[in-house]
Amino acid sequence: MAKTVVSTKRFIQISDCHLGPLTSEALLGLNTDESLHDVLALIAEKESDFDYMVCTGDIASAGHESCYRRFIDIVRQYFSQSLAWLPGNHDSSEIMAKINLPELPENRAIEQGNWLILLLDSVVPFKVHGNFEQGELDYLEHMLSTNPDKHIMVMLHHQPVLVGSAWIDQYILRNADAFFAVLDRFPNVKTVVWGHVHQDFNDTRKGVALIATPSTCVQFKPKYDDFTVDTLMPGYRWFDLNDDGSFSTGVERVTGKQYVIDYKSAGY
Repeated sequence: MAKTVVSTKRFIQISDCHLGPLTSEALLGLNTDESLHDVLALIAEKESDFDYMVCTGDIASAGHESCYRRFIDIVRQYFSQSLAWLPGNHDSSEIMAKINLPELPENRAIEQGNWLILLLDSVVPFKVHGNFEQGELDYLEHMLSTNPDKHIMVMLHHQPVLVGSAWIDQYILRNADAFFAVLDRFPNVKTVVWGHVHQDFNDTRKGVALIATPSTCVQFKPKYDDFTVDTLMPGYRWFDLNDDGSFSTGVERVTGKQYVIDYKSAGY
């Protein structure tokens, strides 16, 4: 009997780069351009071939157009693969959508084999917490309703569930109940993936994998109620998306570096 061959798409997630208007910008002492370069170099070393890369928000420290142009330029120094992004609370959705470039990153939906990756905007202007406007939930429901034959990954910036640290869980997605009420109607939703929390996180809800990804810069220590910087290194997440709806994932981190980081900081 012939062995079934499973087709797989390799998908890379980076998040929370916090680039400033200048290349000398630092977050808690860490130069964010340097750490982004280091993570991309690690991806180039580890990932001989991948199909798509997405950044799940906080690309910029304060939404300057120069940050987004430089982000694209830096990524293109390493990779020619397709790129997508979505906004975080430090970003400007408006600027991201209107940059005058020949090819902007995808910001809505990505088809990868039998998978459909939906990118959602959870940003509330001038606020740190997340919340979906009704139009965003309507878009989600429409895409799920019209793609019953696809395995679905939903990506956003804010965590839709508590991650166990009070200081950042106050900035959760505020209408997560409405979000999950949509997802619960569609059994082809396989995973929900986000950034924002600057840490690795894995859980499940009603059979759906819930996943957060480390930052390309400073990491936040899990399960601490007060703001606490972690000593773990910057990193990225990989996904292998199989055409049968199964997937595997893992985190890789920079090694062999010593960054100048203010580990005693009480916030940023």
